[in-house]
Amino acid sequence: MFKHLLVPTDGSPLSEGTVSRAVSFAKDAGARITFFYAQPDFPMPIYGEGALIDPTTPEQFAKAAGQEAARILERAAAAAAADGVTSATDTVVSEVPYEAIIEAADRHGCDLIFMASHGRKGIAGLLLGSETQKVLTHSKTPVLVYR
Repeated sequence: MFKHLLVPTDGSPLSEGTVSRAVSFAKDAGARITFFYAQPDFPMPIYGEGALIDPTTPEQFAKAAGQEAARILERAAAAAAADGVTSATDTVVSEVPYEAIIEAADRHGCDLIFMASHGRKGIAGLLLGSETQKVLTHSKTPVLVYR
């Protein structure tokens, strides 16, 4: 039924469990996977009384974020390869991860987004909302949520 999964991952333990389950799902379905990581954008510094100045330059931040993305995506791709599942990886810099996830699914022609149930917990999750919830609300591509 599903032949191309988009699997967003952030390297967290919950996300790694989702990668493992998505690989198993893809193997059973004869599907391929595109693993996706939305890199954070450089935070704009706020200057004022009592503000700390971050010594990191935008270039250093971008390099570190790119290295982190590569590490996370390589681990996911290795998990797929170990089970004989064809996979690819993709990453973009985005201030709005849920939009980047939906755009990646469209860009790669994915017919299912397979993602973890949540990321943030507590007040942050309540106030900011879950990226998963936002993908569910805005995506035209079917979404399978793994808990």
